[in-house]
Amino acid sequence: MTGRDVSHTVESVPLARLPSGRTVETLLHRYRGDPSGPTVYLQALQHGGEVNGAAVLRRLHERLRNTTLDGEVLAVPVANPFAFDHRVYMSPTRLDAINSNMNRIWPGDPAGTLMERLVDSLWQRAKDADAIVDLHTGGPYMCSHTRFTSGDSRSKELAEAFGVELLVEDGSPVSNPANGGQGKIREVAAAAGIPAITPELAHSREIVESAVESGVSGIEDVLREMGVLDGPVPDHEPTVGTDKQSVFIEESGLFRSTTVSVGDRLQAGTEIGEVFDPTSFERLQTVRTERKGLLLSLNRGSTVMEGESVGSLISIEGE
Repeated sequence: MTGRDVSHTVESVPLARLPSGRTVETLLHRYRGDPSGPTVYLQALQHGGEVNGAAVLRRLHERLRNTTLDGEVLAVPVANPFAFDHRVYMSPTRLDAINSNMNRIWPGDPAGTLMERLVDSLWQRAKDADAIVDLHTGGPYMCSHTRFTSGDSRSKELAEAFGVELLVEDGSPVSNPANGGQGKIREVAAAAGIPAITPELAHSREIVESAVESGVSGIEDVLREMGVLDGPVPDHEPTVGTDKQSVFIEESGLFRSTTVSVGDRLQAGTEIGEVFDPTSFERLQTVRTERKGLLLSLNRGSTVMEGESVGSLISIEGE
C-alpha cells in the first residue's frame, strides 16, 4: 500500500433555494490520501431520525484524520437537512408533497421537485465513487443488518466486510425510478456499476454506543476491503436473508405482541401478537406468520390500522 497522510477539507454543497431566497446547504468532508487509490462515498441521515449514522461519521472523522489513506473518502453526515431540522423521518410535505421520501428518487433531477434537486446535488458527488455506504438505522425493534442489491456480487462482498451478523439481499438495479423501481441510492448505484450497501444499525432517534462503534468498525473494514485503508479484513460468516415479507394485519385497534423477539427463527403459523378493541376489549385478530423465516422486525405495541404492517420476515439462505 502506498497510502499518504490525510488532507482534510470541507465543501459546502448547495441543495435547494427557498422562497425567502436562502440557500440550504450541507457539508461534505473530503479525506484525501494517495490520489491513485479508489474513492468511497459515505452518507447518513437521509431520514431525519436516523441519528446514529451521523454519530458514526463524527467518530470516523477523528480516526481518518490521524491515519494514511490510499485513495479518498467523501462523507456527508446530514444528507437531508429538511427532515433532520424538522425532526421527522421524511421531508415535510409542505416542502415537497410529491417526493417526500428522499431514498425513493435517486439519482434525482436538476429540473425536478425540491427533493429531486437536492438528491441530484448529492448524486453529482457520489456518482464517480468506487463504492457507496449509505448509513441508516432500523429502530429498536429491528435486527441490525446490512442490505445489498440482488445480483450485485461486489456489493455482497462489501456487506460481508462490514461485519454485522445478518445480511439482507434486497431490491434490484434501477437506472431510472420513473420506469419502475424504488429509486434507492443503493439500487441506482448498482445500475451505474458502483457497489453500494445500506447498513441498518440499531435504534432511531437515540445515539447508542454499540451501534456507533459497530458502524465505525464496519466502515473501516469496507475501506480495507476497497484498499483505501491498510490491513486485513476480518473473516465474517454472516447469515444471509432474502425475500423479505411484511406481516400485515386485517383489523384496526391496539396491537400487542407476544414474547417472540426479532432475530427469532419462526415456523409458519407462529402467533406473534393480537389486535384488540380498546373499548370492548374484544380480541379482533390473532396475528400469525404465513411462512417460516427469521423475524427481522416487529412492532412491539401501538395503535394500528387495518392493512398496516406490524413486522417482517426474511427467508434464510440454505434453510
